[in-house]
Amino acid sequence: MKALIQRVKKASVTVDGEIVGSIDHGLLALVGVEKRDSEAEANKLLHKLLHYRVFSDAEDKMNHNLQQAEGGLLLVSQFTLVADTRKGLRPSFSSAAPPDDGERLFNYLVNQARMAWPKVATGQFGADMQVALVNDGPVTFLLES
Repeated sequence: MKALIQRVKKASVTVDGEIVGSIDHGLLALVGVEKRDSEAEANKLLHKLLHYRVFSDAEDKMNHNLQQAEGGLLLVSQFTLVADTRKGLRPSFSSAAPPDDGERLFNYLVNQARMAWPKVATGQFGADMQVALVNDGPVTFLLES
């Protein structure tokens, strides 16, 4: 699994003109599921999402994690994140999990996140989503499990 995380001042996901998920300060995580992924990779990724130190401490150093910063976590499925872009001018999605497996593992990640942290919001798997954010920093990292 991969997650492109962005530290945000706020972020939201809209589907069909309605906001389906939003957070104030925290992390927006665009999540891609690959064929080889399992619950074990989802658990590893969740640990990183909750504990990766990307928030500033009193000395303005990135020493605090999401929980210490009391931030929200907005999880958005994005299969294009796992595209192979090494050859040619068109992405290959051969490494992406089939939709049913991707949805199952994404939902597993969401459920585990909600059990571990109360401030979790999501987009809608497989939907045409519009994501709005105010990147804080900007601070952006690619996490892999």
